[in-house]
Amino acid sequence: MLIDCEKCEVRNVGCADCVVSAMLGAPFEAVEIGDGERRALDVLAEGGMLPPLRLTISDERAS
Repeated sequence: MLIDCEKCEVRNVGCADCVVSAMLGAPFEAVEIGDGERRALDVLAEGGMLPPLRLTISDERAS
C-alpha cells in the first residue's frame, strides 16, 4: 500500500488523528507499507493504541 499524503482528500483535516502523523510526523514523501504492516496497524488501531489510517484518495487524485 502506498500512502501519499499529497493525494489524501482529508489532508490537513484528518492529519492530527491519523496513524501516519502519529508514527512519522507529517511526511512530505509517500510511504509504502506492506500487507503485514497494514494488518498490524489495523490491529493496533482497533485496540485503541494508535489512531486509524485516515488516508482517503479520490479516483481523480489516485492517478
